[in-house]
Amino acid sequence: MHFNEKGKADRFRAVAYYRDLDGKTRQVEANGKSATAAENNLQTKLKERSQLARSGTLTSMTRFSAAVDVYLGKLEAMVKDGKRAPGTLYTYQTQLKTNVLPRIGDIRLGELTTPLLDKVITAIKDEVGAVSARTCKSIVAGVLALAVRHGAIHSNPVRELDSIEAAPRKTPRALTDEERQAWFEMLAGDERANRADIPDLSLFLLATGVRISESLAVLWEQVNFETNEVEITSQISRVIGVGLVRRRTKTKAGLRVLSLPSWAMAMLQRRFSAGVRLDAPIFADAIGGFRDPHNVRTSLRQAREPIGSELRRDLGRELKKVRREAGLLQADVAHRLGWSIHKLSLIETARVRVDPSEVEALLALYRVKGPVRVSLLDLAARAGEPSVSDQFAWVTSHIFRKTTATILEDSGQTPRKIADQLGHSRISTTFDEYIGRRSRNPEAASALDKAMPEFLKTENHGVNHGSEDSES
Repeated sequence: MHFNEKGKADRFRAVAYYRDLDGKTRQVEANGKSATAAENNLQTKLKERSQLARSGTLTSMTRFSAAVDVYLGKLEAMVKDGKRAPGTLYTYQTQLKTNVLPRIGDIRLGELTTPLLDKVITAIKDEVGAVSARTCKSIVAGVLALAVRHGAIHSNPVRELDSIEAAPRKTPRALTDEERQAWFEMLAGDERANRADIPDLSLFLLATGVRISESLAVLWEQVNFETNEVEITSQISRVIGVGLVRRRTKTKAGLRVLSLPSWAMAMLQRRFSAGVRLDAPIFADAIGGFRDPHNVRTSLRQAREPIGSELRRDLGRELKKVRREAGLLQADVAHRLGWSIHKLSLIETARVRVDPSEVEALLALYRVKGPVRVSLLDLAARAGEPSVSDQFAWVTSHIFRKTTATILEDSGQTPRKIADQLGHSRISTTFDEYIGRRSRNPEAASALDKAMPEFLKTENHGVNHGSEDSES
């Protein structure tokens, strides 16, 4: 039920569960201006699904939402067969539920035209972002390609849409020698980071260049202490309704055996000597099982954003106090200021440096005035002094992977060897997205100089200095 500005209900939603032909029960919903209209629309939807289940064929009168269920059923089968990643299915389901179905779910396949889809995808780009818009465009294209194969429509209208231009990629950045040292020094004094195993995991990521999902899938039996090698064969993914699943790497290029530096082997030897099972992961959870990549990324993010100075903690506590006195939840504040809840949480827990202008925006929203406002602004100014952790706000799990690639490139490793280390089938992917710094090439000028004929090297050759002959 949705309420208008006057507090009256102006839109209703009816929900039911329907068992599709593939045996899966899915939620079906429909909207209407009244409860009766919503129920009637829901019954219409259920009839259409029933007809589709009996015929197994999409028609021009089939609603897009029904075609989506057929499409997802095929995608689920591909995930089960290992032809698609579980993460792909999760992303598609999320984008469909959040951005696509609310806009075109009730429209019939025969009514989906290029102009209509152009407006929809453009709206998603403007309201959500170019990345989500591209994903949604791919999903709609896949669903309508299925509709073409069923004969429901003659051609795929998505083909005529313009490509979606996103912001230029940022230049890949890697940790420098000094930053790597500062990172591990910071972690050494962070009890929470040590409990989450972030120091040893950071070492392993730097030593191998593997993805975080791959690092969490490595078993002790895949570590060879005689040859100083580790075998990478799998990755950990979370599948909705199933849980954590250990499956083969994304591509065949991901299957690789990596040699480890001595400092990484020393770390693994120390962990191994504490007593482990060979069939257990080297980075296990509290009960010896696999860890969730999402949770580990959260721990890594918290490690790069440790609780700040006492001044920042005082500021965070005071801002939390006045927010509660104003009767506002974090979600309310984030919505009104256009912030993420995560940002506000970091401010109140003293894990981020706060700009005084942000504090002013919060105090204005909380209607804090007088001496309290002056005191908090003064505290914000003093708490805004930079700390060691501030320089690592950009660090993610993928930064370690890029750092490994950069170290190898700086040491003279060939592009093919670096791509093999990272598990890339294409060298271009490695250098376009993973090399953080380009080594200078002082030999280039010398080589080009030698290649040029001597008579072209004269200082005045080909240069017009405005002589008398130039006027003729």
